[in-house]
Amino acid sequence: MSSNSARRNAVQAITTYKPEASPLNFYDTKPTDIFGCNVFTDKVMRERLPKDVYKALHKTIEFGERMDPGIADTVAAVMKDWAIEKGATHFTHIFYPLTGQTAEKHDSFLMPDGQGRIIAEFSGAMLIRGEPDASSFPSGGLRSTCEARGYTAWDVTSPAYIMENPNGTFLCIPTMFLSWTGVALDKKTPLLRSGQALNREARRVLKLFGIETKLPVVSYAGLEQEYFCIDHNFNFARPDLQVAGRSLFGARPAKGQEFSDQYFGVIPQRVLSYMMEVERELYKLGVPVRTRHNEAAPSQYEIAPLYEVSNLAVDHNHIIMSTLRNVAKRYGLKCLLHEKPFYGVNGSGKHVNYSIGNAELGTLFNPGETPHANAKFLVFCAAMIRAVHKFGGLLRATVASASNDHRLGAHEAPPAIMSIFLGDQLTEVFEAFRAGRIDDAANSKSGRVMNVGVDTLPPLPTDPGDRNRTSPIAFTGNRFEFRALGSSQSAAGSITALNAIMADSLGHAADFLEGELARGKDLNAAIQHYVQHVIEEHSAVIFNGDGYSSVWHAEAERRGLPNLRTTPEAMPELIRPEVIDLYERLGILNRAELKARYDIYLEQYCKTVRTEAILTTRIARTIIFPAAMRYQGELAETAARMKAIGKDFRTITLDEVTEQLRGLQDAARNLEATLASVDGKGDFLARATRYCEEVLPIMAEVRHYADLLETRVADDLWDLPSYQEILFGK
Repeated sequence: MSSNSARRNAVQAITTYKPEASPLNFYDTKPTDIFGCNVFTDKVMRERLPKDVYKALHKTIEFGERMDPGIADTVAAVMKDWAIEKGATHFTHIFYPLTGQTAEKHDSFLMPDGQGRIIAEFSGAMLIRGEPDASSFPSGGLRSTCEARGYTAWDVTSPAYIMENPNGTFLCIPTMFLSWTGVALDKKTPLLRSGQALNREARRVLKLFGIETKLPVVSYAGLEQEYFCIDHNFNFARPDLQVAGRSLFGARPAKGQEFSDQYFGVIPQRVLSYMMEVERELYKLGVPVRTRHNEAAPSQYEIAPLYEVSNLAVDHNHIIMSTLRNVAKRYGLKCLLHEKPFYGVNGSGKHVNYSIGNAELGTLFNPGETPHANAKFLVFCAAMIRAVHKFGGLLRATVASASNDHRLGAHEAPPAIMSIFLGDQLTEVFEAFRAGRIDDAANSKSGRVMNVGVDTLPPLPTDPGDRNRTSPIAFTGNRFEFRALGSSQSAAGSITALNAIMADSLGHAADFLEGELARGKDLNAAIQHYVQHVIEEHSAVIFNGDGYSSVWHAEAERRGLPNLRTTPEAMPELIRPEVIDLYERLGILNRAELKARYDIYLEQYCKTVRTEAILTTRIARTIIFPAAMRYQGELAETAARMKAIGKDFRTITLDEVTEQLRGLQDAARNLEATLASVDGKGDFLARATRYCEEVLPIMAEVRHYADLLETRVADDLWDLPSYQEILFGK
């Protein structure tokens, strides 16, 4: 008999677990006292930098003006002194390569002085630019791996910070990552470029309303991060969780989330302690986390910060993900950020609450209190409708991955069809514009209206209606919530696309309105004509119903909306001529940079599925098959003994186990052969398509037989921790 050591040891470790002692003074310091204490904030700069240097740097950060390189040495010296006071010995340029992860290379401040001692050195040149080489990161052919020509460039708009470690601290400097020729090799560079395009086109529209603003128009994001948290011993006992981040096997537990007793339930004490420490670490780094709660699935949770400028929100989300992972280890936990770690229960997303505006204007998606403000709202909201209709495929491509494919379209995530939810009241307003019945727009289902009142522009409803959880892009009162992003993904790609398509639509709005005004129409008539035009051309993307229903899928096809269910279907959207033209015209990415991303993301898809397929065959053959064979042997031995003493012993369990073992063996052999036939054959798209259409179904077949065996084989012989133990064992 099997000793069943991995599973038994995992369970025993949980029952004997004792949390580590909390750090000194963990509870003695108020959160308000530690917030931002490890960040090189505006306050720190104002206190430490010379006034002229601070003013120059502040203009760059607040107003987007080009930085004077002459101040770099002074800033670097002050930043170094501040970091050393915090105990830092090293610095690193933080960047986000096309793997979607966070990357860093640490260099010491300390340099020999030639006299047997060391001095701390950090120049302006070292601050502004680093040369990490980083030649092994995927580049899609944008540079050769034999050339050490990857460079980091300081992102002045995102503050430097100190990262603590039990053995010391180090200075983190947010940067872009580019080639020698300026080609973007990361996710931050296009995000910053898209912000410039958005600012440029939004200002054109605002100018037509007579609105001038000193501050740049920026995008804001609130990133809700979902994750699973399990005991780390179960992670060690499950090779699939350990390597792939998701369970490739596992029968559904008797109880999952169907009782709805997990959502917003009492947070387990051990997990709550973990959450509290995560939050305190994030407070030190200036991350304004506000919300924590149980999510719908067992062992699933959510953390959410307040809104921030999207570039900073993306940086903070990367910090959140790394902090969730690192702190979990101190509590004997494992944080799983995979989109679908457990089949049959909800997966995890990262909702992007998106808006545009600035501190002077507020959000431009917010219906205002004056007729002028509401007319402006109509233009910006209509621009979003046009943007999603024209470039829904691009948005879908930004959330495409092997892991997110398991989540999209399930009943915890929106479908792969990109549509917009406006709510019935706001939809009525836009439909009235399309039909030319402007006055009828006021007769919405709600008696609460906001007065537009300029000439014939109608009142607008003040309440947009309830949020539709089945919609990938839902208007929620003063922002749009993009719900399709996966929990492990960087939000940079999706926000870059949102900025780009909004910039394009705002440019179209400005062109349209300027043309109407040039033909002698007043602004109000021009706005009415513009909104009517947008709804006539793009209302197909508006859908307020159940996105999970088969009726909607059929209706979406009739409307001409793409339903790109898988990554191989979605990824070609990145290199459509319209998308290439969009990104090149706005100065975000050129054709070569887009093609590189297309190749890299398809290659990542292939590698992910290949890794999971290899794991599937190995676990099936070396763990599941032997356990089932032992149980089959026990059943056969029992039957033989009963027959030997003249007893008629009948059981269908032996037949079932034998049949399922045979099915498991055949499916595993088929999977191995299919995998061999796909590896290295064809271009990335052809290979990804075969992995999707041929390999994944056979993996599901292997799992089918394995999960059936789990419900038959004696519990003491089954060596993989079960879903019940993993999800409820804290």
